[in-house]
Amino acid sequence: MKMSQDWAKSLNPALESFTPKGFEALWPTMPKDVMEGIMGKTFNPEGLDSKTKLLLTLGALTILGAQAEAQIRMTVRHAIEAGATKQEIAETIALVGVFGGVPAMTKAMELASSVMDAEGGED
Repeated sequence: MKMSQDWAKSLNPALESFTPKGFEALWPTMPKDVMEGIMGKTFNPEGLDSKTKLLLTLGALTILGAQAEAQIRMTVRHAIEAGATKQEIAETIALVGVFGGVPAMTKAMELASSVMDAEGGED
């Protein structure tokens, strides 16, 4: 880890204080219509909608051990914007917990809950 930090600092001294939360703050939540246009059925009308793709992404991030905290929070935030309910988000995480393990499922659920509590939204 230290070697990576030293490398980043040598490339750009400003990276020394970079945190994933800083990146997260720079990435706004895309409106539902924009998400659907970019990753939904616009270019593939018979394909998956953006909400489904975001729930699949959330599942994959959970299976990987829920180590990408900023990415999980951003995916949950965008899934809510795309129309996912709290129940669908929780069910997605619980379903893949069998493959990712209980620690990954628990961490992903905590991260998702923090976003859902902050966002409010549909239950």
